[in-house]
Amino acid sequence: MNSAYLLDWAGLLLRWLHVIVGIAWIGASFYFVWLDNHLRKPTADDLRAKGVDGELWAVHGGGFYNPQKYMVAPPNLPAHLHWFYWESYWTWISGFALFVTLYLFNADSYLIDRRVLDWSAPAAISAALGFLAAGWLVYDQICRRLGHTADGSIGHDGRVLGLIGIFIAAATWLACQLFAGRAAFLLVGAMMATMMSANVLFWIIPGQKQVIADMRAGRPVNPVFGQRGKQRSVHNTYFTLPVLVAMLSNHYGMLYSHAQNWLVLIVLMAVGVLVRSYFVKRHKGANAWGLLVAALLLLAGLMVGLAPQKDSTRPGQPKPAAASIGEVQAVMAQRCVVCHNAELAQKGVQLHSAELIEKHAQALHQQAVLQKTMPLNNATGMTESERALIDRWFKARP
Repeated sequence: MNSAYLLDWAGLLLRWLHVIVGIAWIGASFYFVWLDNHLRKPTADDLRAKGVDGELWAVHGGGFYNPQKYMVAPPNLPAHLHWFYWESYWTWISGFALFVTLYLFNADSYLIDRRVLDWSAPAAISAALGFLAAGWLVYDQICRRLGHTADGSIGHDGRVLGLIGIFIAAATWLACQLFAGRAAFLLVGAMMATMMSANVLFWIIPGQKQVIADMRAGRPVNPVFGQRGKQRSVHNTYFTLPVLVAMLSNHYGMLYSHAQNWLVLIVLMAVGVLVRSYFVKRHKGANAWGLLVAALLLLAGLMVGLAPQKDSTRPGQPKPAAASIGEVQAVMAQRCVVCHNAELAQKGVQLHSAELIEKHAQALHQQAVLQKTMPLNNATGMTESERALIDRWFKARP
């Protein structure tokens, strides 16, 4: 078995693991945000006497559930507590392993687009790793230095969220000036995911553990731990949908290959923030339809702005003739065969003969014409006229 084949399997299994643990983490996060916003003040005297600040009755899977929230903690702290943190850690670990396997091991192909910046693979790898670390450090400093409400407690007021948004937008622009478009989109998502997981690792879980240790030792509990944990948890919930769209959008060449790809990604992430804000406010019972309408308008504007140009053929002027397989084969020889030949068949695809081009016609049309994801980072410079030629050939096939 050759290394390329094993690398494909490593990518598949790591991506599968990443999706599984990511679902677990995001699902738990969304559930607790929903739960917090649906708790009701208890009416029973015994619950209030125990320190229950909110409760909820729910039905699921044939059973009834009654989660209760104590402000700070119950009088008698249970010996066994369930912690939600390994989902976060494994999401980051699996994602980073996938990033190393696919992008850092193939930096010349995945990280670097010499039309964007002509630099060496070691420099690009160092910059990518530095990008992730710097994102966390800057974000953390914003929260530490400015994340205080008017009364001096730690919070998540609009000023801090606005500064974080400006920083992420600036980082998005910078990534698109340094890296290949596809890698830039992924790196922005990975930077925000690093912020989220680091929030759990460095602030949320240590703060919870300190509170528990103080309670069991009979020491006064400092409210700063709960305030900081709440602050970072709120940030994480607003980061979630932008991270997901940044990760998913790097599979669509029409997005990351655009001349203003940084703006495209910023708009997509803004849509994610608006949608998440809509659900958070809706959970609280507020009227938030304006947020959803704004998200849809932004998305519609982006779709219109990215729409391909209409056929410029004038009325009465004959349309271009259907392309022949020989013309397509000439394009393949110049743009694709370097990676898809008998000796080096990336993803198991060979395109060095007319028969092989016919065999992979549908995938070729999808990747090169519809999604524009191939050639990777358009490293061989396939032109729009060549994509149009492939399109005419494919549509004229019997």
